[in-house]
Amino acid sequence: MTTRKIHDPGSGDKAERTIRSRIRLRILLVLPAAAAAAVALAACGSSGTSSAASSPAGSSSPAAAAALSVKTAQIGNATVLTNTKGFTLYAFSPDTSTTSKCVGTCAQIWPPVLGPVTAAGVTGTFGTIKRADGTTQATFDGHPLYTYVGDTAPGQTKGNGIKGLWSEVTTSGSAVSAGSSSSGSGGGSY
Repeated sequence: MTTRKIHDPGSGDKAERTIRSRIRLRILLVLPAAAAAAVALAACGSSGTSSAASSPAGSSSPAAAAALSVKTAQIGNATVLTNTKGFTLYAFSPDTSTTSKCVGTCAQIWPPVLGPVTAAGVTGTFGTIKRADGTTQATFDGHPLYTYVGDTAPGQTKGNGIKGLWSEVTTSGSAVSAGSSSSGSGGGSY
């Protein structure tokens, strides 16, 4: 009796398919992580070249409540601008009086205050700028205005001093240093 080995053409293909499946799985796992890292790095740099800014319109963010007017509040040692719900308004130091440098992921964490806005009894100049995404952002004395998603209740200032780039906006239009407010400062990671 002789034994014959029968060649199964599918057996080699199965091993090859397993290897290809593993490679695809690795790619599928690595690509999203790499993309997220790239977005985070680009947003932290906020060079202003991105045109994919996120629009907070229609969201329930604190910025959505500030679309028509702002007010003031005594927070810590400073009188700062807030939206109508009492959430602190911030300035981003890389911004200019005509350009917001906070776009993309940055604008998701720091929603721009959509303008124009006004405030009763506040001396200073309210204005607007056109953002890269085409929306109109409110400014005060040349500072584009933002809220911070880390502030979860009126009167909080958790965004003040983050990375040395974010400051509360006072009624005089100046940025408050990180140590001037007693309600909180420097919290968060952006």
